[in-house]
Amino acid sequence: MQIEQALKLSEELSSCSESPQLDLELMLCQLLDKPRSYLFTWPERELDPAQQEQLQNWLQRRKAGEPVAHILGSRGFWSLELEVSPDTLIPRPDTELLVELALEYCREPRARVADLGTGTGAIALALATEKPGWQLVASDFKAEAVALAERNRARYALTNVELLHGSWFEPHQGRYQMIISNPPYIDPADPHLQQGDVRFEPLSALTAEDQGMADIRLISEQARSYLLASGWLLFEHGYDQGLICRNLLMELGYIHVETRRDYGGNERVTLGQWPGDTDG
Repeated sequence: MQIEQALKLSEELSSCSESPQLDLELMLCQLLDKPRSYLFTWPERELDPAQQEQLQNWLQRRKAGEPVAHILGSRGFWSLELEVSPDTLIPRPDTELLVELALEYCREPRARVADLGTGTGAIALALATEKPGWQLVASDFKAEAVALAERNRARYALTNVELLHGSWFEPHQGRYQMIISNPPYIDPADPHLQQGDVRFEPLSALTAEDQGMADIRLISEQARSYLLASGWLLFEHGYDQGLICRNLLMELGYIHVETRRDYGGNERVTLGQWPGDTDG
């Protein structure tokens, strides 16, 4: 089987994937250890029998609904290729908006920044590569996630990232110029949890009580004790939660509150600045 023939197998994935061609290209790139450009430069390249067998195995797993990232064991995020596992969320392109906004709103060369619920470490590690002078402190309540993030940190030899085990602010000490989080924000009753790739991801990283707002509310309340004066809180949320998140931050005393839209035009990240303690 040649590469050009293998690429046509994407038709088999059309009923189970929103991006069947991309899925197949990613599989072939890993199989051949080549960039995507290679697939179209050398379409006549033959896959050996072992490669063909592996590809068929991956196709069957994908048709059963398993995410490509889990099949291949990695997912690209920002400028990094990160190891993934069923213990954490698969990094998504929309979450790169958090990285962009962190770089936009914190211009200090020596900032101390917290990443709550780090999962694969995606946000903290992306910021660490962009800002070597920053000190990133990333935490997760799952020990398996912390271990995974540590492997990703070690892969890129990033010395300005510290990883902690604990729920939200529990393992953190001191104050930060910025606190970032991609917390669970889906209502446990949401029917989309039974569809697509999310079926293979941990519910604890997806859902929160209070119609998805419980963890966002906790983080927003407690962040006030961990932010320096004029520090920023940024968090990802559902497409229909922008208004309630803005109201929450304003009620808690944050200023310059706003919501930014993701690449699909949906309200995705809300942020606010903490003016400083007012009650001593």
